[in-house]
Amino acid sequence: MADTFTAFVIEDADGKPKGGFKPLSLEDLPDHDVLVEVAYSTLNYKDGLAVSGKGRIARKLPMVAGIDLAGTVVESRSADWKAGDRVIVNGWGLSETQWGGYSRFQRVKPEWLTRLPDVFSPEEAMGIGTAGYTAALCVDALETWGTIQPGGKEVLVTGAAGGVGSVAVALLAKAGYPVTASTGRPETHEYLSGLGATGFIDRAALLEKGPPLQKERWAGGVDSVGGITLVNALSQTVWGGAVAACGLAGSADLPGTVLPHILRSVTLIGVDSVAAPAARRERAWARLARDLDKDHLKAMYTVEPMSKLPELAGRILAGQVRGRVVIDVTA
Repeated sequence: MADTFTAFVIEDADGKPKGGFKPLSLEDLPDHDVLVEVAYSTLNYKDGLAVSGKGRIARKLPMVAGIDLAGTVVESRSADWKAGDRVIVNGWGLSETQWGGYSRFQRVKPEWLTRLPDVFSPEEAMGIGTAGYTAALCVDALETWGTIQPGGKEVLVTGAAGGVGSVAVALLAKAGYPVTASTGRPETHEYLSGLGATGFIDRAALLEKGPPLQKERWAGGVDSVGGITLVNALSQTVWGGAVAACGLAGSADLPGTVLPHILRSVTLIGVDSVAAPAARRERAWARLARDLDKDHLKAMYTVEPMSKLPELAGRILAGQVRGRVVIDVTA
């Protein structure tokens, strides 16, 4: 085991968060019960904000960034985990209140760990990452609500070419739901069709302010955009339908009315992936292992070295990233 290893650390610089690469040792890591040798992490929108310093994601400094990790247990003081176990961590405050995955080694609490399904390699697991796992939570939530039907009315996916959207399209299509993908990039239509999208709507159409009740179209939806996009999705959802909202890439505002909810019984389901209990996590990863086509998964992500994090952060914030970015923490 190396004496030192490289991590991306956010520190205080004149009252502002500033990230950079820094050598760490095992002694620098938190005193948690399970030591994991990290193979891969991911780049999510939240990571872009943290790495670039454009968002105060880290609530404690110094902070190792990276909200995901996949790797192998090296040492464990917990009876639940042993050396050699393949594990993933999604959320649990990584990169916010707990040191994250942009590090060759990390110590974590045993209850944060999820066993990596046998069908996935660590690279593939991070190709899914928090974004894909969140998409699975959203699909589970819509199915539990019970209004989407295979072969029935359309299910809307906003931000469809992004990480959450890509996996949501693939999972919904696999289950037989007709999926309409919202994207502002026509060049992604072929990619999204390959994942199973059967229709498209330009994101600009969902950014136009409309009446609080619009023509009913969607049986349900998965939204990672927020703002007026989410308001329009709710206003166009059929009576008794639901939209699972999990992101705010467009806006954290919700500038709408209660009319869709009280006149059409439309439900807004909030989906949080950070603190989801173990049972929901395991169900989501079981769905991913069962339903996510490996060829589709390969088309969704690229692998980049950790050394390119600053450049990649700028690209994801500018909306220039399609699908998922896996971060090789060894490079």
